[in-house]
Amino acid sequence: MFGLKKFLHNIAIAVAGVLAKLLPDKIPVTFIGPDASTELCESIAHLSSDKVLIVTDAVLVEIGLVGRITEALDAVGLPWSIYAGVEPDPTTVQVEAGLAQLVSEQCKVVLAVGGGSSMDAAKVIAAAATNPGPPEKLEGIMKVKHAPMPLFAIPTTAGTGSEVTLAAVVSDPETHAKKFFTDPKLIPLMTALDPTLMTGLPVPITAATGMDALTHAVESYLSKMSNETTEMYAKISVRLIFQHLQTACTDGNNLEARKAMALASYYAGLAFTRTSVGYVHAIAHTFGAYYRTPHGLANAIALPHVLEFSKPVAAKRLASLAELMGCEGSNDLEKADRFIDAVRDLMTKIEIPFKLAALASADITPIATQALDEAHLNYPVPRYMSQAQCEALLRQMLV
Repeated sequence: MFGLKKFLHNIAIAVAGVLAKLLPDKIPVTFIGPDASTELCESIAHLSSDKVLIVTDAVLVEIGLVGRITEALDAVGLPWSIYAGVEPDPTTVQVEAGLAQLVSEQCKVVLAVGGGSSMDAAKVIAAAATNPGPPEKLEGIMKVKHAPMPLFAIPTTAGTGSEVTLAAVVSDPETHAKKFFTDPKLIPLMTALDPTLMTGLPVPITAATGMDALTHAVESYLSKMSNETTEMYAKISVRLIFQHLQTACTDGNNLEARKAMALASYYAGLAFTRTSVGYVHAIAHTFGAYYRTPHGLANAIALPHVLEFSKPVAAKRLASLAELMGCEGSNDLEKADRFIDAVRDLMTKIEIPFKLAALASADITPIATQALDEAHLNYPVPRYMSQAQCEALLRQMLV
């Protein structure tokens, strides 16, 4: 049975690799720097005079960050409406509420302001606005028949890279199962990487989102679907993160570090939107479903464990990343160990735990089953993992 599952996985990934090569190259027009969000708002006004639905969360409204965006829209004469109902791991209920507000307010443009949750919700709202039927009908690969409503993104965290990816993840509010929406039409038209919007991020969020970006870059680099272009993006991201994440955590007002981390997240997004991810994400998604563990934190905890598992077949790749970091070793395996050590060292410096306090022994078997079902259907992992191997790996994360 194990051999058959592995064979079917390899077939599925081979087909996905062929389809990935057929995807159009699409990168949003990107504004970078302290005035980037203002420039984006000005550019929206050049394209449309219609009312803008700002998709965000209540916290960003409360702290005044969204107010900066509405002021920029006011300055260019664009009317707007704020939907602030997005929560971590957004649900279909939240998407439907945002869509209802878009219709009632007669908005014709969607602007995501926030982290990955806001951008994911905005993508599905924009697509559902122009495609008949409930948003759930758009779940899956290439299900968005009509172009979404004009979509723009201003990320306020440096981690998900959702501002450049073709995917969105929304949860079922009852089962907590993740619904994946994948289509090049979901890539925003324009995005703004504005470091001034990120200076107020608390240290734990800065650390976790930074590790999220690192996971995207590393899993993309190890993917069986990687290519020269995605490898270049992934390497840029890895280098930027190791150079600047600790500074962004210890000196949150450092605009150079914030800008570097925004770019790291952006480049990692460009990489993994072409190559997909791997077991780290599959496990992290399940942690989120079971325990509401923040996605970046869940990725960070799983990352070194999965890298250790992947090492026997991914040593050369990991060694290349080690060399990028200036780590030394007499052979690929030693260099791979040094890179994994560097990941753990970075986690220690930014106070990311190595184990998940919420993880319960009784949940390990169903978590492993759910994670492997997700990974083997979707992800071009470098080394195939069995149920027993996944359960053993999860036990290493028990407190």
